[in-house]
Amino acid sequence: MAVPADRRYAETHEWHMQDGDLVVVGLTQFAVDQLTDITFAEMQGEGTTVEAGGEIGEVESVKTSSDIYSGVSGEIVQVNGALADDPSVLNTDPFGEGWLVKIRPSNPDELEGLMDAGTYDEKNPS
Repeated sequence: MAVPADRRYAETHEWHMQDGDLVVVGLTQFAVDQLTDITFAEMQGEGTTVEAGGEIGEVESVKTSSDIYSGVSGEIVQVNGALADDPSVLNTDPFGEGWLVKIRPSNPDELEGLMDAGTYDEKNPS
C-alpha cells in the first residue's frame, strides 16, 4: 500500500501533514501493521511544548507498547479525543480519523527534514 504523498514521514513511522498553520501527526499503516491491534492511545495534553524527535504519546497493542514522536517542534494545540474512547480507529483509518495530535510548529521548516512518501515507501515496503 502506497503512503499518501501529501505528508512527510519520520523514521519512527509517524506521518506529518501541513494543515494551514498546524501540523497533523498520526501513525503510518506500516506502524499499525507492526503493532497489530491497538487497544490504547494516550497523547501529551494540549498546551504541551514538544521538540522535534521528542515523545508526544504512547500506544499499546495486544503485542506491545510503543512511544510516539513528533518530527516538528512546537505546541500541541489539539488531541484526537475520540481515540481515548475508541483506539481501534487507529487500526482501521490511520491516515484519516486516526490522527493523533495537531501541533502549531515553532519551526515549520523542520517538516522538510522528514522523508517524502516515496522515500518512506522504499524504506518500508508493504
